[in-house]
This record gives sequence, structure tokens and C-alpha cells, in this order.
Amino acid sequence: MIRRALLGIVALGVLAALAGYWLLWAGGGAASAQTIVVEEGATLIRLCPGLERKHLIPGSCTTYRGMARLFGAKDPVQAGEFEIPAHTGGAKLLDLLQHGRPVQRLVTVPEGTPSIVVQEKVAAVPYLTGAAPLPPEGSVLPDSYGFQRGETRAALVGRMQAAMSRELNALWKKRTTNCPVATKDQALTLASIVEKETGKPSERRLVAGVYCNRLKIGMKLDADPTVIYPITKGKPLGRRILRSELNAVTGYNTYREPGLPQGPIANPGKLSIAAVLDPAPTKALYFVADGTGGHVFADTLEQHQANVAKWYAIRRQRGEM
Repeated sequence: MIRRALLGIVALGVLAALAGYWLLWAGGGAASAQTIVVEEGATLIRLCPGLERKHLIPGSCTTYRGMARLFGAKDPVQAGEFEIPAHTGGAKLLDLLQHGRPVQRLVTVPEGTPSIVVQEKVAAVPYLTGAAPLPPEGSVLPDSYGFQRGETRAALVGRMQAAMSRELNALWKKRTTNCPVATKDQALTLASIVEKETGKPSERRLVAGVYCNRLKIGMKLDADPTVIYPITKGKPLGRRILRSELNAVTGYNTYREPGLPQGPIANPGKLSIAAVLDPAPTKALYFVADGTGGHVFADTLEQHQANVAKWYAIRRQRGEM
């Protein structure tokens, strides 16, 4: 009788332990989905009070940590933002924090974006903190950047600038001698003009070749985007350039002065920087739109004037002139 009683007590104890395991470890969880942010270096001990307040764990922190030691993996929790589905049990919660994929938030800077737009784009992200700095023109590498909720806007912009420094240094080491740019800053400046002049990747090296040819002989670049930049800081002008603007002294007007403008007019992408540092071999000195989104190139002024006449005819046919 005593033995049977002891076996019964043990059986009840096992059932109680299994019930406790189910309620306090495998089961439970909040009734609705929630989001939590785990800071770099955080531990389960530091996280636990917040998890308890959000009702993400059953029972107390002490009980949950004990269950984690008994049944959970020994891996550290990850930093990042995590979405916790409704009714996520204690075991699944710990596994998600240790091995799950954090929420990936991205901000994208397209090629040719001016710095004032980069600043506006970063300032508009609701999950970041602090003021958005205005990066120097040409210092940001266009790309998609991941960030964590609560990260500062200055830190995100800093990573964009660090990416540009790394990419420019790598491309500079591979440069040819086919373009008279003597410094990395000059390369960025010319690359920003190439970026704004063509949206076709296949044309970038050829456009760069034209501008490099002009620089070699001291010919003015005559690039419309350099006239527009001091007016709008790189944003679209929304109208035709005025004669007074073509004659304005701004430090950027390549219709008035030969050589490069005083600095970049946008943030150029990798392909435009690479194009300037290794331009296509060409004798062309001119190019004009061809009506298809690309350009037609010419070696001589006579050829160029004929191409311009064709472009004007296309525009008149479209009702643009």
C-alpha cells in the first residue's frame, strides 16, 4: 500500500511537472502579436522584466529563467527588432530571440540622389532618433541600408558615408590614366555629372569618355545639371534653364567656365564612379538625347549639330517645342 501510494505521489509529481512545463515553458504567450527591441549586449536576465510586463512569458521572471536554464539552448540572445506572434510560448520565444531573423528595415538611396534629399529621406524615417545631418554632397554611396529601430539618424548617415569611402578607395586603386582627374574628389565630382546626364548604365562609360576628352583639351563641359544645382541643390528644376542662369557665376556653371565645378552635384553610384576612373575609349566630344531615353554621340561639331536638329524635330513632333 505504501509503495503504491509513493508511486501515485511520484506520478502526480510527474504530471504536475509536465503541466508546469506546458504552462510555463511550451505554452502561454500574449494574446496579440507584439514587437520588442533587443539592444546590443542584452541578456535574458536584462530582457526578462520587459517580457513579463508585456505578458510574453507565463509566470514570473525567476520561473522563466529557471525553465530556460533547464530546457533552453545556451546561446545568447541576438540584438535587433523581433516580431512576436500571438500565443508564442516560452520555448518558442527564447528560440526566436536566440536564432530567429530580426526585422530588417531598409532605407534606399537611389543613384544620383542629392544630399538634401538624402537628409529629407532619413529625417522622414519614423523608427530612427535624433536629427538628420546634411552630408556633404557626394559623400554618400547610393544603396539600400538596413537599420534598427531606435538607431540614430546620424549613425545611419555615417554608415552611408563610410560605404562611399570604402567603395571610392577600392575603385581608385583600379583607375586608368584615360581621364585627367587627379584626386578622388575630382573623380566624385565628374562622376556626379555623369550620373545626372544619363540614366542608362550602358552609356555611363561613353558619357564619361566625352567629358574626359573635353577636360583634356580645356573645352567647357556644358552640362545642364551643373547649372541647375546651385538653384535647387540637385532637385528637379521643373522648367527650362533661363539664359541668365546659363551666364551666372556660381562655381558650378560649366557653361561659363571650363573644367570641373567646385564640387559634386549629387551622390554618384558605383557604376558612374567606375566609368570616370575607366572611361570608354572614344573620340566623341558631343552627345545629345536621341528620343529613346539614350543619347547619340558625335566626334565633330557638324555631326553634333545634325544630331541636335534631329532631336529638336522629335521634340516638335511631340509638342514639346
